[in-house]
Amino acid sequence: MNQTTIHRVSPISLTMSELKTLLGSGGSVFEIFAGLLVLHLIYQRIRTRVKVYLLDFTCYRAPDSNRVPMSTLIETIYLDDKLDQESIDFQARVLERSWLSNQTSIPPSLMEIPLKKSLSSVQIETMTTIFTSVEDLLKKNKLSPRSIDILITNCSLHSPTPSLSAMVINKFHMRSNIKSFNLSGMGCAAGVLSVGLANDLLKVHRGSLALIISTEALNTHWYIGKDRSMLLTNCLFRMGAAAILMSSDNHDRGNAKYELLHVVRTNKAKDDRACRCIYQDIDSEEKQGVSITKDVISVAGDMLKMNLTSLGPLVLPYLEQFQYVIQHILNKKLKIYKSSSSYTPNFKTAFEHFCIHTGGRAVIQAMEMNLNLTKEDIEPSKMTLHRFGNTSSSSIWYALSYLEAKRRMKEGDRVLQIAFGSGFKCNSAVWRCIRQVEPNTENKWLDFIDSYPVDVPDSTKIRPD
Repeated sequence: MNQTTIHRVSPISLTMSELKTLLGSGGSVFEIFAGLLVLHLIYQRIRTRVKVYLLDFTCYRAPDSNRVPMSTLIETIYLDDKLDQESIDFQARVLERSWLSNQTSIPPSLMEIPLKKSLSSVQIETMTTIFTSVEDLLKKNKLSPRSIDILITNCSLHSPTPSLSAMVINKFHMRSNIKSFNLSGMGCAAGVLSVGLANDLLKVHRGSLALIISTEALNTHWYIGKDRSMLLTNCLFRMGAAAILMSSDNHDRGNAKYELLHVVRTNKAKDDRACRCIYQDIDSEEKQGVSITKDVISVAGDMLKMNLTSLGPLVLPYLEQFQYVIQHILNKKLKIYKSSSSYTPNFKTAFEHFCIHTGGRAVIQAMEMNLNLTKEDIEPSKMTLHRFGNTSSSSIWYALSYLEAKRRMKEGDRVLQIAFGSGFKCNSAVWRCIRQVEPNTENKWLDFIDSYPVDVPDSTKIRPD
């Protein structure tokens, strides 16, 4: 059988005779050199790494009328007369230890008595957060909606028809050939997941502009039953959204804030225990909610190790990697040291800042302990949880916005965004700051940033004894 061998050659390695053969025997010297130049330019374009930049982002800040002090929330739950006293007491205890302040917000429909859950209410909620965030971002950057080439929306618990991405295209009259994607059911890690998707698309479609919108809807999935694992979401999740603008056009580098270095995604959905630790379901009374089981902390710990194991070789200095390998050999092979004394790489040698998903007090404390972080390292996430609550996939952007408002982002600084989500998954993104970042008037922290950080007590009394 005859076999055809395909040889790949670099255009800059071709001899004159080889090039003449490729171009045809009748080519002049000028044509030969013109062809050589074209091939060389094509080769350079192929081998040049496409860089992806973060131009800007905005976060949604609800009006003060949406503010829900914890005592008001407990009173509303009590007056709604759908829960027993035991369930009300449980939510009060969780809120008291949640690190949330009295400044977090929920949609107005959830403060009505009786509670108003409907498709129209959740549509109003999502359109308010999404449209406001996009309008702020476009206005801030003096950008036409028709200049957007790629649109990605993510909202885990609300997936209407037409999709949220279609609603954005309709609202802002975007181009008919825009590449749009709508992600649902991906949990709180969808923010980083969307960055990863945008990164892949921007590298394929060079010179394009991508808009990401991350949000979560509370209304239709606000739980009104008695299952404690489902009541947790009512205590932690709050109203929020973020709009992010990314580009792969080298001409945008001068206007960009950050360059994307790495995106690492890990998931353990094949494992039943991991898959069901955050799970949308119905309780014994046929009421729908999202269950958060006790397994979530241990599963999150396992997923964190998996993600950092993949991320470490990409970002850690060689000395840190060498120390880790030596310690691993001693622990696993020679069994000289106990596992409790195993060496944890110092990720502070790779990053100056950390934006941890504000999944709750336990998540932030676990990250602080596992990565040996300082109080200042977890400050952006802790203050975000305190001021805005768990805004799901957009929370990492509130934390980054806090760093910008504090004027801590300097040229060359590296920041790690890391988030956990249902499935179970752990996703991380690494950015490098490419210029001094000064906060602008659209930064949602700016009005009160001078009063932060604040002292967050481990427990706050919201009801009289």
